[in-house]
Amino acid sequence: MEIKLLKKGYKNNEQFYKDFLEDQVKNKEEYFSDEVAFIDVTPDFPIYIAQGSESTKSELFHQAFDAISDSYLHTNRDIHFDELFWHSLLAVYKRDYLLEQYPQINDGLNHFNNIVLKDFNWENYIYKCVLGAQYINDAISDVSERKRYYSLIIDNLDVFNYIIKYEIFRNDKFLINILDIIDELKLSKVLKSKITGRDDLGKDERVGRRVIFEFNKSYPIIMSPMLEKDDLKELFLQYLVYYYQDTKQLQLIE
Repeated sequence: MEIKLLKKGYKNNEQFYKDFLEDQVKNKEEYFSDEVAFIDVTPDFPIYIAQGSESTKSELFHQAFDAISDSYLHTNRDIHFDELFWHSLLAVYKRDYLLEQYPQINDGLNHFNNIVLKDFNWENYIYKCVLGAQYINDAISDVSERKRYYSLIIDNLDVFNYIIKYEIFRNDKFLINILDIIDELKLSKVLKSKITGRDDLGKDERVGRRVIFEFNKSYPIIMSPMLEKDDLKELFLQYLVYYYQDTKQLQLIE
């Protein structure tokens, strides 16, 4: 399938939004460059997973991981990590699907920008799923094991977000080691919990975010992305104690 790529100027463009609603983008050559991308199949998948119960969001994430793994990852990385590719695909080729799944797009330009034309970074749901699927697929060959790691990402999304926020941590070894440590020590609930008794921190600080922050702060003195899992685990527990003081729980972990 040939995907015609948009050219710059479509973002925050109210006329582009109106043309999207009226299904006219595809008919206006002024929106397109001369570049194209090729992909065999482009299955629909959830691109915005901000609402619903935890079980609903988990199912939507799994659908996204599976679709990306089965199709989009088979393109060159220059394509599936390209914001322009995704915005072109969504705005031109997935219009009907998006309006059906996310009717709030009709309510204004802000919704359109937030769902369809979201900057392609760690806050974008497609980016999260592409990056997670890429790392897991690169490191894990067994399909059932891949699904298990997808579940670990979903169950620890806050920590995952903070890992992919920092460029130095964007590698499969570090992500998988961290997920393994969390799984082995049953730390998901602990890492999601609010930090108490620390007036020097923000109002809604979470344990897991601060642990990743400590890894970032110690880099490059400590090259944590390169460490083996056992060495990483030792540091992880050291940083955990900075922000989590439930001694009974920590004794169980140890």
